[in-house]
Amino acid sequence: MFKRSRQPLAGAVLVLSCLFVALALSASQEATPIPYSQFEGSDACASCHTVIASQHNQSLMSKCFTHPWDEIEYFELALPHSGLNEKVAEVKSGCMGCHAPTAFLAGDIPPARPKTGGPANDSVSCDFCHSITGFRGDIPYNFNYLLAPGEAVQGVRSDSESPVHPVTVNPFLRTAELCGICHNEKDPYGVWVKSTHLEWKQGPYAAAGIVCQDCHLPPAPGSSAPGMGKERPDIRQHLFHGAHDSGKLAGAVEVRLFAETDKVRSGDELVVTATLVNAKAGHMIPSGSAEERLLWLHVEVRDAGGKTYHLPVDKKGFEGEQWTIADPAALAYQDLGEIKQIADFRGLPRDGDVPAGDRIFRLPYLDPEGRMTIAQWHTAALGPDYRLAPLKAVNETLRWRIPEDVSPGPADLTATVWYSKLVPSVGRFLGVPESELEAVRVNKASIQVEVTR
Repeated sequence: MFKRSRQPLAGAVLVLSCLFVALALSASQEATPIPYSQFEGSDACASCHTVIASQHNQSLMSKCFTHPWDEIEYFELALPHSGLNEKVAEVKSGCMGCHAPTAFLAGDIPPARPKTGGPANDSVSCDFCHSITGFRGDIPYNFNYLLAPGEAVQGVRSDSESPVHPVTVNPFLRTAELCGICHNEKDPYGVWVKSTHLEWKQGPYAAAGIVCQDCHLPPAPGSSAPGMGKERPDIRQHLFHGAHDSGKLAGAVEVRLFAETDKVRSGDELVVTATLVNAKAGHMIPSGSAEERLLWLHVEVRDAGGKTYHLPVDKKGFEGEQWTIADPAALAYQDLGEIKQIADFRGLPRDGDVPAGDRIFRLPYLDPEGRMTIAQWHTAALGPDYRLAPLKAVNETLRWRIPEDVSPGPADLTATVWYSKLVPSVGRFLGVPESELEAVRVNKASIQVEVTR
């Protein structure tokens, strides 16, 4: 049986507070490091917490340092950029505050790349989260966690008993603020480049008392330590499923179609409305690293003869709308040239593979020159926030001018909501695996109209 061998670290909470202040003010680690040895590896936890550890091991929480895109983004973009641009120097260590926190605390910056098999590969480990006692200040953000690494494990049940370690009851682990510590982020320009917790806090889920854990660590009957621990009705499933999980994405956005009439003739113009609702997420969709995400609406018609017609969305006329309507000719991400030191870099297709005229629900991140950027740490301003808020509907208008040569009979109109985790043009440029770029269908809706000549 695994025995915890680490020694309690006196004053650890104070040390972490000072460490955060030092980083925030000078981007340097001036406090006493907390060695890797103060945290047990997640494999050790798996000896008793078999099911929970397996869930965690299969989630991105255990891979947020080793995951291919996270590795590329840090080692090939953020890290070199931190040495080229003094304004963003702090990201050299700051990225690791959430993606490899035990490396960050140990002062192992930059840590060795994942292929070396180093201790940073534990990413966000079981023991790290279960050592968090709270956060410093009024708002959880930018890894301002307070820690108490030592023999005791932070837990939530007063009747928990373990033959291996003591349990300290800590209600903070039940709060959304635990998640906000890393899912809210201000960049070196003072821009909120991640605000998932803040979005939740301003929305209907927070008002209803539904916290992050209720959706991303849902409770189910079981035991936290099968064969050893008590059977309970509400063991948190450590799935951490979110935007990288196709099952979680399925149905996150509802879409419905409505046509002004169900009978049209060739030469007519049919006006169609697509209504989209963020029906499943307690925060905006997309959220988190929104600069990377693509969520779009695609509507097409298939006539009785099998010919298809793509319907572009009507413009609404708001400032910055050009960033929300797909344009294959539009370029962006020119600051990759600065980061990669490529002279006269013209940029990459802004909207990846999204068909021209489709509506994109996004929050543009703008670099100091006002160009869209994929580098959240290099974001000096934000464009219009055209994302889907929790439980709110958005209408999009589309028009079909029925051609003279249309096939008479029933015509099927289909609206599909698609999602991509990373803009494909960026991913291909950087060599990110295609699995990170593929479009995932979130939802679809169809209606039928009768066409005559």
